[in-house]
Amino acid sequence: MTLMIRGAMMAVALSVGAAAAPRNPMVGGAAMYPTKTIVENASQSKDHTTLVAAVKAAGLVDTLSGPGSFTVFAPTNAAFAKLPTGTVDTLVQPENKDKLTSILTYHVIPGRITAKDIAAKAKANGGTATYTTVQGEPIMLKKAMGGWAIMDGKGDTGRITTADVMQSNGVVHVIDTVMMP
Repeated sequence: MTLMIRGAMMAVALSVGAAAAPRNPMVGGAAMYPTKTIVENASQSKDHTTLVAAVKAAGLVDTLSGPGSFTVFAPTNAAFAKLPTGTVDTLVQPENKDKLTSILTYHVIPGRITAKDIAAKAKANGGTATYTTVQGEPIMLKKAMGGWAIMDGKGDTGRITTADVMQSNGVVHVIDTVMMP
């Protein structure tokens, strides 16, 4: 009897522990695995096909598949669709690789920065967390609309729609707008 009670208690403890373990959100209808790289996971998201195509055109696949760590603010297909007609088609042309690379690296910050890190930095800095991107210019984040707003150097604003998608080489925050340096 004691053995059965111990077994039952262990099963409960294991199921509670499993339920308490943080899980990555689904993105674009696909499971995101913390054991996979940014590129491996993004390639599975139906909401990030434009971003993945742009990363390939810019020659950034190896970088974003590397050890990192990176924080990526990943615009969705809908975010790219907000750009003027023909913008994406023009940017992925080989002659525009430098401009495309500049835009994409404007969405990347060195290191693993979670929503909790952003909140702590914003609290310590009057409500705004500013980070320097790999591209070299700053982006700003502040609490707004029940979540986090992201602002580019031109003053355009988007928002984080899904935060803290953990990757083996960093973290991704899904955003609804393409930020422009």
